[in-house]
Amino acid sequence: MIHLRPALSSDIATLWALRTLAVRVSCATHYSAEQIAAWSATPVPASYAGKIAAGGGMVAMRGDAIAGYAILDIDQQEVDAVFVDPGHGGLGIGKLLLAALEDLAHARGMSSLTLSASLNAEPFYRAAGFVSLREDIYAHPSGLKLECMAMVKMLKVD
Repeated sequence: MIHLRPALSSDIATLWALRTLAVRVSCATHYSAEQIAAWSATPVPASYAGKIAAGGGMVAMRGDAIAGYAILDIDQQEVDAVFVDPGHGGLGIGKLLLAALEDLAHARGMSSLTLSASLNAEPFYRAAGFVSLREDIYAHPSGLKLECMAMVKMLKVD
């Protein structure tokens, strides 16, 4: 059984390790080995703590294990991250996490969400109602430049 809870600052190291594993496994089909190595070697961004403290992080628990997480950048109205542990893939965890971020955004009065989708994740976001705006280059904090797709989703307004 999967249940969601808010992310805590004490989760950050575990979340980053999960993200690194997901990048190495899930993104390897769309990016070069050199890109994956550089991408997965980067440290946790300092901004993670603030985004979680602002209430923008959600964690998916499967039993006692963190099976995935998602982070909403509330200030930018942007999906910052949705990562699922590859060992827990195919269970709908990513969909649950993304829906939770949309609920957070809606509760804060946001009318849309943007994101930069990795090439392997674009179909996932498209299936969730995001629309591709343009091919883009994500300037990773490491200096790495990754091909991505800029996407947007209009949220229901009450």
